[in-house]
Formats: sequence, C-alpha cells, structure tokens
Amino acid sequence: MHLFNKKVKNEYRISIKTLIYAMVFLMIIVSIVLLLFFHPSFLTEDESRISALLLLIIALWATSIIPEHITALLFFFCTIIFSMAPVDVVFSGFTSAVYWLVFAGLIIGVAINETGLGKRFADQIVIHLEGSYLKIIAGVVLIAVIFSFLMPSAMGRVILLIPIALGIAEHFGFSAGSNGRTAIILAAIFGTFIPAFSILPANVANMILAGLAENQFNFSFLYGEYLLLHFPILGMLKAVTIILLLIWLYPDIPSEKQYRELSVSRRITKNESILLSLIILLLFLWGSDFIHHISPAWIALGGAIFLLLPGINIVNPKAFHEKINFSSLLFVAGILGFGGVISYSGIGDIMAQRFLSILPMEQGENFINFMLLNFMATITGFMTTLPGVPAVLTPLSAQLSQATDLPLESVVMTQVIGFSTVMFPYQAPPILVGLKMAGENISSAIKFCFWLTVVSLLVLMPCNYFWWQLMDMF
Repeated sequence: MHLFNKKVKNEYRISIKTLIYAMVFLMIIVSIVLLLFFHPSFLTEDESRISALLLLIIALWATSIIPEHITALLFFFCTIIFSMAPVDVVFSGFTSAVYWLVFAGLIIGVAINETGLGKRFADQIVIHLEGSYLKIIAGVVLIAVIFSFLMPSAMGRVILLIPIALGIAEHFGFSAGSNGRTAIILAAIFGTFIPAFSILPANVANMILAGLAENQFNFSFLYGEYLLLHFPILGMLKAVTIILLLIWLYPDIPSEKQYRELSVSRRITKNESILLSLIILLLFLWGSDFIHHISPAWIALGGAIFLLLPGINIVNPKAFHEKINFSSLLFVAGILGFGGVISYSGIGDIMAQRFLSILPMEQGENFINFMLLNFMATITGFMTTLPGVPAVLTPLSAQLSQATDLPLESVVMTQVIGFSTVMFPYQAPPILVGLKMAGENISSAIKFCFWLTVVSLLVLMPCNYFWWQLMDMF
C-alpha cells in the first residue's frame, strides 16, 4: 500500500510538472505568433523575427522539452538560414575564451576522476562533515564560497568542485537521482557562483561592469569597498538562503554506513602527484592574472594539453573519447552565440529603453526606484544572459540616475543585485556546465532558481536597500 501511494504521488508530481511546462510553453508560442504577425510598434519586422526565435530558444532551454544541445543546433540553423546575424556572430561561442575554458575544464575534470584525486579531496572534506544533513550542505556551500576568494574564474571553480561534490555525495550514500546528491551538486554550483557576485574579480559580469563603469564614468571599483557593499547580503545572507532552500526542496538523510573506505590514508600515486602539482600551478597562474594578463582559458587549455600528452597520459585517448561530454560543449557554444546575437540585434537595448519608458520611477521615491532598478537588471539578464546586463544597462545609467535622482554610482551598483538573481540556468554557463558534468537533470536547477529568485525579490533585495542606507549610498 505504501509503495502504491508513493507511486501515485510521483505520478501526480510528474503530471503537474508536465502541465506547468505545457502551459508555459503554450504562452510562449502565443507570444511568438504575436511577434511574428502583429509585431509591436517599437520593433521592426526583422527585430520581431529575431525576438520570436530567441523567445523560442529560451522556452526550449527553460523547459528542456528537447535536449539542450539540440536546441543549440536549432538556434545555429535558424539564425543562419534566415540571415538573422552574420556567421561570425552566430558561431562566436566557438571562438570565445569561455568555450575553451569549458573544454579544458572538462579534461581536467576527467583527470581528477581518473586519478582518484577527486575522491581523495572529498574524503579529506567529509571527515569534517560527518553528522547532520544540514552540516553536509552547509559545509559544501562554505567550501564553494571560499573557492570564490581563491580562484577568479567561476567556470574553473565549478569544474574543480564537481568531482569533489560527487565524491562527497557517494561517501554519504546519495545515489544518482536522490535528493541528497542533487542538493550537494547544487550547493557546489550555486555556492561558488551566486555569492561570488559580491567578490569583484570572481565572476565575468562583475569585471565587465567594472570596466564599463571606468571607461564611461571614470570611477573605479575598489576591492574592499565593493566587498563591503555587497558581501554581507549577496554573499553571506544569500549563501545561508541557498543552504536553507536546498534542505527544504531536497530533504534527505545521509547513510550511517560507510559505502567505501576513506582514501586519505592511501599512499598518493604518481598520477595524483602530477595532477595535484598541475592544479596548484593553475591556481597560482589564475590568481596572478593581474601580473601576466593571460586569460584563465588559455592557462586551463595549456594544463589540459599537458594532461593529454602521450608521455603523461593521465587522460588517455579512450577516456577522452568516452568521458568528455561533447554535447555540453555544443550547449555552451549555443548559449554564448545566443548572447552574441542579442548584442548584435540590439534587442536588449530596445527592451531596456522600453522598460525605462514604462517603469513608474519618481524622484524622491528611493525604495521604489531601487527595487525597480533591480527588477530591470534582473529582467535584462533573463533576455541577454548575465554578462549582457552591464553591456546593456551601463550606458543608460546616467539617464536612470537623472530619472530617479539617485547617485550615479548607486544606480550602476544596482546591476550587481540584478544580475546575481538568476531566473533560469541557461543565463549562466557555469551552472549548465556543472549540471552536465554531474549528470544532473536541469529541471532540479530550474526549480531551485525559481525559489531563489522569489526569496531574492521579496526578502534579499529589501535587505540590500536597508544595508545600502547604512552604507550612505542614497
């Protein structure tokens, strides 16, 4: 009887989930039809066609009705066939440093698993996480946040953390598909990605914003000031929120039985020593990029090539062909090309200007203006992916400052709160790569993103406002 009730309950959940996805997809299809045949006055016919295609691609990625890499191929095909953007823009993802960082990271991830170094790292960590489920999830998030201070590349952090997170999940008896495994994977990904928006060099969008603000308005972000303004809420409080949401959404109980022996006492092998030395070198080079100015992508690629060399052979040809997830590379290239087409078409700028004309901003209404600016940045991130937010909104900051009577620096900084609110996983390639590496279903991340967005809008954004008041930002 218990098994029957559980089966009915699972089928009920699946049917509700399918119904919600169907309703969302239907609404988006209706919107696409309206864009194609009754395009708005503020969009040209070509812009309406591009908007319709981008909306379809977003719908497919958000609902995972078809595999994500097939959606990416569909995006490439349609944009080229209908001449929506030049070839170099559509396929810009393949020439992006981010793409090659992902490629190199996948090879490093395979090496970490093949040598057993990931298992060793995990065993070192689980010694301190024995106990409650809360302690496990909180420990993983804390480790992920600490990584954000040590390593500037979000993609690199995710690639290094996922094998460790998988080892931790295995140690506590969380098998594939279990709530515990899902929570640990999401803790590693979101724990090292979301709070890092409060650490200046730790995410791409932060650095784009800093560069544009310096070029256009001639003010520079200082590491300490940026950290003090953002880390208490976007870093610490958001990390706590991530922990509590994961425990609530994915409850589980760790196994008391040890499913395998700890490897901490096992003698380190030659391949582990080589790989550990390489990772330490990579971390040093990534952390000192302000001296040598070499992109983290090319540093990672050099390390990956070293691991593939016949004399080293830590990642042998068989492992390379069988264990590298090439579909995830297509997906990443599609995401990056998607952002390029949005930038080329100017859709993001048009929508931002449209928001500016309809949002009820009034001088003197600081709280309302603050919330509206955050909302505007969040929605822009939904349309352009996260690194596109500063590119679209920074040029409008002076106009927004005048409309709201808020200081220009405060207006610029609201973008950080906006692009740290991730509505869908497709907005952030590090999230997607982490999910692919772990073999985790994207629907689990979609559910988590939804609830994290709700808490961010209703709780964390107002908390930010009051913190900024204490920091004399208004």
